[in-house]
Amino acid sequence: MYIFIIIILLILIYIIVQYNIFVSLKKKLERSKSGIDIYLSQRFDLIPNLVECVKQYSSYEQSTLDSITRNRTKYMETKNLKDASILNSQCNSILLQGENYPDLKADEQFLYLEKTLSKMENQLQAAKRIYNIDVTKYNTYIYSFPSSIIANLFHFEEAELFEAEEDSKENPSIS
Repeated sequence: MYIFIIIILLILIYIIVQYNIFVSLKKKLERSKSGIDIYLSQRFDLIPNLVECVKQYSSYEQSTLDSITRNRTKYMETKNLKDASILNSQCNSILLQGENYPDLKADEQFLYLEKTLSKMENQLQAAKRIYNIDVTKYNTYIYSFPSSIIANLFHFEEAELFEAEEDSKENPSIS
């Protein structure tokens, strides 16, 4: 009888410990995703300045600039990383306009924005790498035996890796 109670207690303790590990990994994953969001928000806060700067020097299509403004607003409302990836690509294409307009490339504000956006892009890439490392660790734990039993029992689902828009149209989600 005592052996049976001890076995039940050990199983219960194991389930509790495994559940707490899953919760910890999931929270770490959410924190990593939040880091991406912070860098994206900082980068996208500079977009109105960049658009105004480019408008002064180039005949860049108004529809493209309007699209960038709409996508920025959409991202700020939804915080959807797929929208962010599209906006990030558009932002990078505006920066390339400096190559076509020597006056724009010489503008101090444009140079400052270009430098700041480039720095933020590097930080964003680092945040994406951290997120993908955390996703891989979380997913590995979900599929490892015997923790997979606990994952199925409590409905912990696989998270998707963050992939650049050029590589995939997928958006990372946290279940």
